[in-house]
Amino acid sequence: MNRRYTALTVVILIALIALSLFLAVNWFSNKTAGRQFYVGVEYAYGENQTAQIQVAQIHSLVDKVKGYTNLFVMGSLGLTFNQTALTEACNYVFHAKLNFIVLFTGLDKYNYSITEWMTNARSMYGEQFLGIDRYDEPGGNQLDTGAFQLIDRTILRNNPTYGDAAKAYVANLTVFPNYYLNFSPKVFTADYALEWFDYKANYSGIFAEFVGNESRQRIVALDRGAAEVFGRDWGVIITWKYSQAPYLESGSELYSDLSLAYSAGAKYGIVFSYPNITNYGTLAEEHFEALQKFWTTLHSDPGSFGSNTPEAAYVVPVDYGFGFRNPNDSIWGLFPSDASSQKIFEATNTTLPAKYGSRFDILYEEPQVISSLLNNYSKVFYWNQTIP
Repeated sequence: MNRRYTALTVVILIALIALSLFLAVNWFSNKTAGRQFYVGVEYAYGENQTAQIQVAQIHSLVDKVKGYTNLFVMGSLGLTFNQTALTEACNYVFHAKLNFIVLFTGLDKYNYSITEWMTNARSMYGEQFLGIDRYDEPGGNQLDTGAFQLIDRTILRNNPTYGDAAKAYVANLTVFPNYYLNFSPKVFTADYALEWFDYKANYSGIFAEFVGNESRQRIVALDRGAAEVFGRDWGVIITWKYSQAPYLESGSELYSDLSLAYSAGAKYGIVFSYPNITNYGTLAEEHFEALQKFWTTLHSDPGSFGSNTPEAAYVVPVDYGFGFRNPNDSIWGLFPSDASSQKIFEATNTTLPAKYGSRFDILYEEPQVISSLLNNYSKVFYWNQTIP
């Protein structure tokens, strides 16, 4: 009898020890296991400098951040006009074991073949060459009638509709990603408006701009919602908070924004650096410290960032190219706000963020692309409904 009792006790102890080890391993795995996330800086402060100076600035910035980032964006067009300098800079980034993206402009601006350069880059740098950035802020330019606005009333029929504008915008914009995807692994752009239609034009990923005091929740909802529908990656780029020095937000705000991006499911988090007011553009020591802190947490305890998985979907009218920044914002840069604008603005900037934080997506009423996804949300609200 005592032997049986002793044997049973041993078995129970072994089982408890095994269970404890299993729980400990899983707890540790949950704390340390993270998904792929690219975090880094965009070098854009080299304009009006010689190619040699820009290469030296890139060397310096790479040396500063290579220990706590894995992404570097070449955002200086001036650098790309010099093929030798561009290749030298990319070689340096590559040997620092950073992934990178290169911003290019029109083919006719170069005295060498940038498409041939892209093809060679894919061979030389492999997976570290993530792709190119082409046609910066197409949606923002369209909405705010910028210098590179894609469509205006001169190319639309008389009495155009929102649908006419959407069709023309996508048709004109799709030329860029569709062409460069023949040479580059991916084609990205940064934008602060019309992200849905950027993805519809076949961009591989849109970096939603965290700018000023604009609602982060609404920005995430627009970019993430579109990326989910079209099956693409998405990210954020943290740009100016101020229109004068110091331009960038504080280090603590930067850490908070990067944490939000990760917790909301982004794949990329980039800090924009322009103009050159420090030794590293607009980046100061507090920003480097924030990046280091984020990198350490990303690799030691990513679960501490929390989770902002979307729970609700807010569906706006089809082809509704509204800016969402204020109730009187433009629609397609061609039409004034309409009878629905006030309600949609309040829902996406006040009501839904208060109720769901960053756990809602903004979708467009296109049944052929959203119907199969609506079941993924616990709540679905339409623009003409009242949110309880």
